[in-house]
Amino acid sequence: MELKIKEVESRSELRLFIRFPDHLYKGCTYYVPPLHKQQFETLSADKNPAFDHCEARYWLAYQGDELVGRIAGIINYRYNEEQQVRQIRFGWLDFRDDERVAKALLAKIEAWGQQKNMTAIHGPLGFTSFDPSGVLVEGFDEWPSSFGRYNYAYYNDHLQNNGYTKDVDWLEYNVKVPELFPERVKKLAEVVKKRFALRNAPIHTKKDIENYAGSILEMINTIYQDIYSFSTLTNKQIHTLGQEFVSLIHPDYVSVIVNDTNEPVAFGLAIHSLAKALKKAGGSLYPFGWLHIYRALKKNDTVDLLLIGVMPAYQNKGAHALVFEKMGHSFIKNHIKQLETTRELEHNRKVQQLWEGYEKRQHKRARCYIKNI
Repeated sequence: MELKIKEVESRSELRLFIRFPDHLYKGCTYYVPPLHKQQFETLSADKNPAFDHCEARYWLAYQGDELVGRIAGIINYRYNEEQQVRQIRFGWLDFRDDERVAKALLAKIEAWGQQKNMTAIHGPLGFTSFDPSGVLVEGFDEWPSSFGRYNYAYYNDHLQNNGYTKDVDWLEYNVKVPELFPERVKKLAEVVKKRFALRNAPIHTKKDIENYAGSILEMINTIYQDIYSFSTLTNKQIHTLGQEFVSLIHPDYVSVIVNDTNEPVAFGLAIHSLAKALKKAGGSLYPFGWLHIYRALKKNDTVDLLLIGVMPAYQNKGAHALVFEKMGHSFIKNHIKQLETTRELEHNRKVQQLWEGYEKRQHKRARCYIKNI
């Protein structure tokens, strides 16, 4: 049957693009559909502030009248300028287990990249580091965490067959929350408080989170500047992401460490796991999707650790112990049994060392690929 690649040119086609995985993964236990409205806003130039420095095109693959694949191409000019590279990204890649489909979709991105004088294509990546990234290569019988996504096992083979090689891997851990707060962390936190005049900022309400949201995201621009695929957040992006954080995160799971001049120097963010709630919601808040999410935010035994960071001047001084002091006590108080880490670069030993001394298992691995064009 004839294979046709069609560029997305209308709102109705963009909706087809967004909803395609819901059909591809129908009946798959671990596929979690993202909220369609949120996806629409991310992929729309008039909604997503990343388009101030990004360009994107989207394609659909058809066999006859049947939709069998999708892909997005993204050029993040800010990232390219900061890293002194000429790279195009592919993302939102989903396709039927068919070599022809995968090859045709990737060829569209490669051709566009060549037209734009790019020298390499890498992905899956989004507009920012807060969009889902990577192809799952281990952990196909596990629920995805925040900033993660599920895919079938055949994706890796098709990418390799089309000349894509591993660029980096991200690891994810499941960490058991202890019944009692670890004495070693408590002692370290007390030492750090006294030695460096640090303390946990009082965060008890959504308003408190809102007051610190901008500071957290500004810290991210400094702390994460050398992290793979990260591009500096603009003021508009900081505002948009800040609103999203405030709406979803409970004050118990936000830790901001300040020094003696009340300057934020470290932070940690966690959220109740929404995977099973979003599964029930089926991509929509209405009529009952909001209720599933509301319940998950109120009662849950699993949290996803979204982000943790320490400003350079305070790294290797134990500031993370103060972050864990607040959040750890909150986990125990709220009967949290397990923590899911979001994707950590496999060579980031500083982050992985945070889980030493805890009962844990490394249960998922995702991969970013690269190909010269």
